[in-house]
Amino acid sequence: MKIKFLLLSLLVLIISCTSKTNSPEFIEKAAGRYYFNADEIIEVTFDKDNKLLIKWRNQNLAPLKVNDSSFYVRELNEKLIFNTSENKIELAEKREHKGEKYVFKMLKKGEKTPSEHLAEGNFEAALKGYKAIKEKDSLSPVTRESNLNRLGYHYLRSNEFENAINIFKINIELYPNSSNTYDSTGDAYTKMKDTANAVMYYKKALAINSENRSAKRNLEKLASKKEE
Repeated sequence: MKIKFLLLSLLVLIISCTSKTNSPEFIEKAAGRYYFNADEIIEVTFDKDNKLLIKWRNQNLAPLKVNDSSFYVRELNEKLIFNTSENKIELAEKREHKGEKYVFKMLKKGEKTPSEHLAEGNFEAALKGYKAIKEKDSLSPVTRESNLNRLGYHYLRSNEFENAINIFKINIELYPNSSNTYDSTGDAYTKMKDTANAVMYYKKALAINSENRSAKRNLEKLASKKEE
């Protein structure tokens, strides 16, 4: 506890002795959008007083300046080190990182994440982006079947039907042999009251896995409603 207090005190002392003003050159090179992961963004901006600001996961953060290239983010207990010559941000090493290095690279001008393409209704660009992520890292959480499925149901609960359908269809493209991806798409069409497409996707789910109980049950429900 004493060591931690001393380190924090030292950090405060360093910050107090550092100029709070960021140079125009640093502002020009550091401002921009950085990849937090393959589908999430850290946005770096500067206010009217040239103070560095960060937007991440709907949070607006105001890091404390440590020196001309380093900033301490209290909410995350992390120090960001800007390497403007290589257009990237690094996290300062610390014990909790367990030897792993964290580097966030700046996006090129006009570059977008797959989810941003999807939000703009550009399905093909989104699909291409997610496929590229999966090809580069087959274990990436961004393209994990369960995570994409969860995202699809999030949109479905919010009645964002187009986004839900697009996510489920992307999941089908990434995991064409998964019965669950077709079943989820059937659920989306069911909620949209598009019975024809719902039946088609439930049948596709059963063609892959005849024991898919959810698809069976939902097909039976749709059949009984049709008979009524």
